[in-house]
Amino acid sequence: MMPAHDVAKYFVSLVDEEAGDSISNLKLQKLLYYAQGVNLALHDEPMFPEPIEAWTHGPVVPAVYHSYKQHRGEPIPVERVDLTLYSAPVQEILTEVNEVFAQFSALKLRAMTHNEAPWTQTPRGGVISLDLMKEFFKTMVIPDDPPQAAAK
Repeated sequence: MMPAHDVAKYFVSLVDEEAGDSISNLKLQKLLYYAQGVNLALHDEPMFPEPIEAWTHGPVVPAVYHSYKQHRGEPIPVERVDLTLYSAPVQEILTEVNEVFAQFSALKLRAMTHNEAPWTQTPRGGVISLDLMKEFFKTMVIPDDPPQAAAK
């Protein structure tokens, strides 16, 4: 497990400014939510220990939100990270989550999370249950190596 701030920095480091890409705090929060959910589904454990709360605009990791809130809706400046701090399995999940979800706008990601059980079943301001996230994401994620059928 690693701090949510390190996961956030990884996503920020993947932004390709030369291609015109950017990441706002709103978008970053949704990527953190999806990273946590995918990791729970694949490994039955959280990627980071900080709670995710159900805010008006979707899932938010408050500790990370407050670190980047000075940017408001503007792009977060890209910061490079030392990739050796991230294990290969963590990099694989974060890169995959980025490839699948970062293509969408922050508002599209917001709308997507507003239709998902972890957010819809949590009172606004409440902590989204890891068990609820795991249950939901297990229905959405297909592992690379499905269990082999039992021999007859």
